[in-house]
Amino acid sequence: MPVKNLNPEVRLLLTLWSAEDGALKKGELTKRLVQKGQTSKIYQPVLDQLLNDGSIKLDKNQVSLTAQGIAALGRGLSNTEFEFAGNVGARTVNALLKWIRQNNNAATVAPTNGKVTSIDSYDQFKQLTIEVYDRLNRDYNMGNLVPIYRIRREVGERVNRSQFSDWLFAMQSDDVFELLEESVEDSAPDKIEDSVTTKFGKLRCYAKRLAS
Repeated sequence: MPVKNLNPEVRLLLTLWSAEDGALKKGELTKRLVQKGQTSKIYQPVLDQLLNDGSIKLDKNQVSLTAQGIAALGRGLSNTEFEFAGNVGARTVNALLKWIRQNNNAATVAPTNGKVTSIDSYDQFKQLTIEVYDRLNRDYNMGNLVPIYRIRREVGERVNRSQFSDWLFAMQSDDVFELLEESVEDSAPDKIEDSVTTKFGKLRCYAKRLAS
């Protein structure tokens, strides 16, 4: 994909990702995107394309990022042809820094006296997983779409891999989470491995918190 096409797409997705709840009014979004010498019209084809491919959605003039959009953002930032054109504002730089820190932050579980306290029940797992989800969603502006691999790595060795998957699907059955099919942002094998798979072999990479 040419740089001239990647630049506005990635900037738009990054701007949405860094916004509170991953959503902005359409006018505010274009205002943040337009650079010196540009008009908002140049972003309309980009908006249309991202709407068509499911990376963003538009509801009552509010544009929001989808799980597919987060994956597209990861691919765009990882593309060797992508680079920012012209002067880049502090807002964009800070959003990029947040993305880098989020994706390079290897979550660890702090041991107590060299030991990790195991989780022995579904209720314990449910409480911890909700806490982890809420913290990741809040601290990294994930727009209520938290990668499952991040949750698994936060929980760590407190529960074995198969039990983690079983209990996470149980939380979906209990209408706590909806587990979404979209792939992780850069399709990294280790992140896919740390996601979950249904009994029919369907990959689930993101968790969305349902209204309680």
